[in-house]
Amino acid sequence: MKSLITHSISRRNFLKTTGTVLAASSIGFPSIILPRRKEKLGVALVGLGRYSQGRLAPGLQLTEHCELKGIVTGSPHKIPEWQEQYGIPDRNVYNYQNMHEVANNDDIDIIYIVLPTGLHAQYSIIGAEAGKHVWCEKPMAMDVAECQAIIDAANANRVQLTIGYRMQHEPNTREIIRYGREQIYGAVTEVRTGAGYRGSHPTGNWRRNPDLGGGALYDMGVYPVNATRYATSMEGISVKGRQWSERKDIYAFVDEFTEFEIQFPNGVMAYGETAFGKSSNYLDITATDGWYRLRPFQSYTGVQGETSSGTQLPPDTHHIQARQMDMDALAIKENTLPVAPGEDGLEDIRIINAIQESSRKGGEWIEL
Repeated sequence: MKSLITHSISRRNFLKTTGTVLAASSIGFPSIILPRRKEKLGVALVGLGRYSQGRLAPGLQLTEHCELKGIVTGSPHKIPEWQEQYGIPDRNVYNYQNMHEVANNDDIDIIYIVLPTGLHAQYSIIGAEAGKHVWCEKPMAMDVAECQAIIDAANANRVQLTIGYRMQHEPNTREIIRYGREQIYGAVTEVRTGAGYRGSHPTGNWRRNPDLGGGALYDMGVYPVNATRYATSMEGISVKGRQWSERKDIYAFVDEFTEFEIQFPNGVMAYGETAFGKSSNYLDITATDGWYRLRPFQSYTGVQGETSSGTQLPPDTHHIQARQMDMDALAIKENTLPVAPGEDGLEDIRIINAIQESSRKGGEWIEL
């Protein structure tokens, strides 16, 4: 199977070389964008949970190409504080019932979906049908069909769709992607990666609800799944996995632990793990002529690494979500392919669903 990530890079280079809107349209990229004269694109956050409050809203105070202009929330008690802190006028405040009315608001150019995974498809499609560019948090959706529906809605309305893979914007992560793509340490032969934490979630938390995308694989497993793909610049051939829970009083209906293996072309293997009951945060890559790794590899701050040749990859000091949103806003302004388009999110969900299927079938290999 051909590499989506490598293919995306080649498409980006093609767009830069040709500069044609026609070429962009042919790959599902919007042919109509906002006027370049708008210095900062307006972002509306859909969902005002901890990630929006603690990372995205503060990050939007640091961005050059976009700014916080609106909110969508089902919690009216949060509105006054957000309006006071960020100067959001009444006309830019929406709830989930009237969110579609954002179509008539020129202050808002981008809808950022920051909801539980099970709600991503519904509200991403509403945003696209309102004519707004859509940034959707990872994982993209519950299954491949939902992912494709979001992509189709974005294409039909000629808006850009971007998945919130912040790590693909992080400098050290981008460097190890380059190592693999350019074979700086030879061809990649093996990837080992894990992302998880030891904790628990109270009754009512969506991470315990299978219909909302609960469980370790959806919540944290998307990091190692995506890492296997960007580390190899290849798409998997087959996958197997095992899911289980030890604290069944808490995680009776979702996975507390997941382990998986992915077979890539040329005999390359990837091994991943994720959990709510075990802490892990690593990306180790072995190649024919050496190795390189990131530890931690998916934290908000402090991502750092080293290589077999002694090269150190020190932590970047910039706000990673601000970097992510600025790069994604600039892609809209310049009509270029985003770092992580919707197709990237779909491929991860294809793997996640195959891991789930494999576990149900006792660990069988599932073709992708």
